[in-house]
Amino acid sequence: MSTAPSNDTESMQVDPVFLNSKREAWIILGLWVVALLWSVPYCYINGFQSSLDPEAIETTMGIPSWVFWGIAFPWLVADLFTVWFCLFYMKEDDLGVAHEGEDLAEEIAEMHAEDEATTGGNES
Repeated sequence: MSTAPSNDTESMQVDPVFLNSKREAWIILGLWVVALLWSVPYCYINGFQSSLDPEAIETTMGIPSWVFWGIAFPWLVADLFTVWFCLFYMKEDDLGVAHEGEDLAEEIAEMHAEDEATTGGNES
C-alpha cells in the first residue's frame, strides 16, 4: 500500500466559496489591468507635451483633457463597474455558522496561563 497522496483531482472537492472568490478576484484584477493599460500610455502620450503654453492646453470641464480622459474617466468607469459588480454580480455565499465565543473562555484561560508562565506568577 502506498501512503503517498494521490493526484486525483476528480475526487477533490473544492469549496464553492473559494471558486466564487477566485473568479471575482480574476475579474477585479482584469479590470485593474485594463485601467492600467489605458491610463499609463494615454497620460504618457498626451500629458508630456513639449510646449508648456497654458493657452495651448485643451481642457474638458475645466480640467486638462489628458487628466480627464487619462485619470478621471477611467476612475469613474472603475467606480461604476465596482458598484455594479458588488451589487449585482458578486455571490453571497453561506460561510457556515459563526463559532464566536464558544472557545473564548478557553482562549482567555490559555492567555492567562501564558502570562503567568512568563512572569512566574508574580504581579507587581
